[in-house]
Amino acid sequence: MKVNNAEIVISAVKPEQYPDDQLPEFALAGRSNVGKSSFINKMINRKSLARTSSKPGKTQTLNFYILEEALYFVDVPGYGYAKVSKKEREAWGKMIETYLTERKQLKAVLLIVDIRHEPTEDDILMYDFLKYYDIPCIVIATKVDKIPRGKWQKHLKRTKEILDFDPNDEIVLFSSETGEGKDQTWAIIEKYM
Repeated sequence: MKVNNAEIVISAVKPEQYPDDQLPEFALAGRSNVGKSSFINKMINRKSLARTSSKPGKTQTLNFYILEEALYFVDVPGYGYAKVSKKEREAWGKMIETYLTERKQLKAVLLIVDIRHEPTEDDILMYDFLKYYDIPCIVIATKVDKIPRGKWQKHLKRTKEILDFDPNDEIVLFSSETGEGKDQTWAIIEKYM
């Protein structure tokens, strides 16, 4: 998909604030600072629609980005970040869980993991959560530009093993720097639409 029109529509914290136009939605989940905003910006050919930050825990709401009046990317708060209060983390958890389990327009979750490192406990919990609720999952193994191409398959294999990856799910090697995996990701998204 070629994206010429993209904008943030709303930052929501509860269902009554979600857009009500019935367009398909794709949520982006991942640990804090894994590169969700960079992923969005690369997918839509923009430098800074989704604000990136070196400070983890920047996204604290569900941010709905409308693309080409055809679908939404929904950026959810990153998980696994310790510098917010337990109460705040619980509130985020409830907000995210409500969205993921009750939203009819949600077509799939793009689970963004850093291919350079083993999936974290939180990555595994999120993947298991999606499997438990039967929510389609597309794993985006990002930052492949940071490891030699010859090691991609080794890292991919490790990621799949640690996640106990379901062969019915999709996994994409991705780079926000080079655009590796971008076309493949769009092809998978279009299939779910």
